[in-house]
Amino acid sequence: MPTGSAPSGRRAVVVMSHAYRQDAFDAAAEFIAAMDARGITCLIFDEQRAMLGERVPGIQLDPITPGRDDIEAMVVFGGDGTILRAAEWSLPHQIPMLGVNLGHVGFLAELERSDMASLVRQVCAREYTVEDRLVLNVRVQDHRGHELWRSFSVNELSLEKAARRRMLDVLASIDGLPVQRWSCDGILVSTPTGSTAYAFSAGGPVMWPDLDAMLMVPLCAHALFARPMVLSPEARVDLDIQPEGSDSGVMWCDGRRSFDVSPGQRITVTRHPQRLRIARLAEQPFTSRLVKKFALPVSGWRQGQGNPST
Repeated sequence: MPTGSAPSGRRAVVVMSHAYRQDAFDAAAEFIAAMDARGITCLIFDEQRAMLGERVPGIQLDPITPGRDDIEAMVVFGGDGTILRAAEWSLPHQIPMLGVNLGHVGFLAELERSDMASLVRQVCAREYTVEDRLVLNVRVQDHRGHELWRSFSVNELSLEKAARRRMLDVLASIDGLPVQRWSCDGILVSTPTGSTAYAFSAGGPVMWPDLDAMLMVPLCAHALFARPMVLSPEARVDLDIQPEGSDSGVMWCDGRRSFDVSPGQRITVTRHPQRLRIARLAEQPFTSRLVKKFALPVSGWRQGQGNPST
């Protein structure tokens, strides 16, 4: 048995809650109690064990230890922000995540708080499918080509100006060929998963999450051509902050991990070698999810009249 492995025959899931919301901790505790009653171990991150332990007295909450090979899934209670935080663990471990929405829009979440009974039953029965999502690999280099920083992005990389007084001067290149030099507030490079987040608010298109592609969106560019561009998933995007006429900027990955960038530095974005694994309990088409989350009006004049033959 590998070091850190659970006893033979014992199943395990990782549970993560929103860091501060009491209703998220309450929902996570209800799920943990239901799993324990069915003989399934819940593994908890150290920073949440005390808070959750108070809500499930008498239930042993195991820590997440290296070398476990019995983890089936990660169940996350919160909004999309909590799921993005959970991705920092699930992506390198390639464990599928299942989100319970306690936020607002919740595109990454699979079900609502009221669906707890279904959640428990289907996780116990392993009645879920797994979607694999494209993830971005982000690197920052200095003018000599030395790597300064590296991260991944599930939603998007956002390059933004650090101060209001000056714009960023950025040359954008694709596969080594320059496309446009923009004076702008910033540039986004998004995945299809992130197309309904920051990129959507910036005027980018909605992309179905099973699409393999990247999206580049300039932010408030002072240019006649400043349209979103959909790129090949194999593309390499280089964002060169020009050494003259540009201020410093800040780069964010998923709004969580940041790095201060300076004129003369280059940001390179490519496909990440790993894919994010999202667990789905039902075959709900993305079209239905989109209509529901954005409360889109879908009534038309033909409704209730049947399908005319001509």
